[in-house]
Amino acid sequence: MLPLSIAPMMDRTDRHYRYFMRQITRRTLLYTEMVTSMAICHGDLEKLLGFTPDENPLVLQVGGDDPKLLAHCARVATAFGYSEINLNIGCPSDRVQSGNFGACLMAQPELVADCVSAMMAATHLPVSVKHRIGIDHLDRYEDMANFVKIVSSTGCRRFSVHARKAWLQGLSPKDNRTVPPLRYDDVHRLKREFPHLAIEINGGFKSLDQVTAQLASVDAVMVGRAAYDHPYMFAEADHIIFKAATPPPTRTQVVEAMLPYIDHWTGKGVKLHSITRHMMHLFHAQPGSRIWKRYITERACKPNAGSQVVSEALAKVNEATEMIGDPSLS
Repeated sequence: MLPLSIAPMMDRTDRHYRYFMRQITRRTLLYTEMVTSMAICHGDLEKLLGFTPDENPLVLQVGGDDPKLLAHCARVATAFGYSEINLNIGCPSDRVQSGNFGACLMAQPELVADCVSAMMAATHLPVSVKHRIGIDHLDRYEDMANFVKIVSSTGCRRFSVHARKAWLQGLSPKDNRTVPPLRYDDVHRLKREFPHLAIEINGGFKSLDQVTAQLASVDAVMVGRAAYDHPYMFAEADHIIFKAATPPPTRTQVVEAMLPYIDHWTGKGVKLHSITRHMMHLFHAQPGSRIWKRYITERACKPNAGSQVVSEALAKVNEATEMIGDPSLS
């Protein structure tokens, strides 16, 4: 298990965001958005699952409760060249619950074990599980430990644990990301009591310093919303977390690396906004951030908008920062 990952996030971690993040960090593990097993069995696979090799290491996250369908998903993930496949046992949304997958499956560990067994039998890729510390009234540490014990009996060795419980009734998915209190100690205890398993902790981390501190107690740390709202924090990740010798890219280098990619996809009819929406926070807390956001927002939705818009926005940012000589841009 790699020591740092960016969490799967619906409407966030699509292929354009992942390619953008690969210009910032080469080694951090990336995830797709969750894709349902039914969509994989019946949908447009290239649209749902397509990615560029540069995005690896990349995990396909799937949601479902049918072992046969999930085994098919595992075979598809293998054929597409993913690095790993992950089963979502953490999403609390009503739509997901109505399909009997996501966090509600924490109440059915034997079914989850059947699903994981089927997936492992269908692929040589690592199969992992992302889950909560509990749901509703099944929220004691012992309940989570029993879940992990049963699922790991299949041979599954990789568990990513969101250190909040999920209320399946009464809280929205958004509130379930913030309202239930974080219980890091429960995840640390899980690692102590299951030392043979690779345990990753998720929930509330906003800096690489916090990641480094957590790595004293667990095998890996998953960062969610902060990775979207402050993407450039990952520029130091390869050096600090992975001990790489290569220097971090500057923001200007990140933007310039995106220009050919933008040309490729807008040439195929993709709207510029579909790509640049993920880049809006690149200059977070930096001089020129408002100029960057405003310039792109006003122009990215216009017909035939392309990489020139982004180049012009970068020039505006550089003009605004020349007087203070910000070295992170050059």
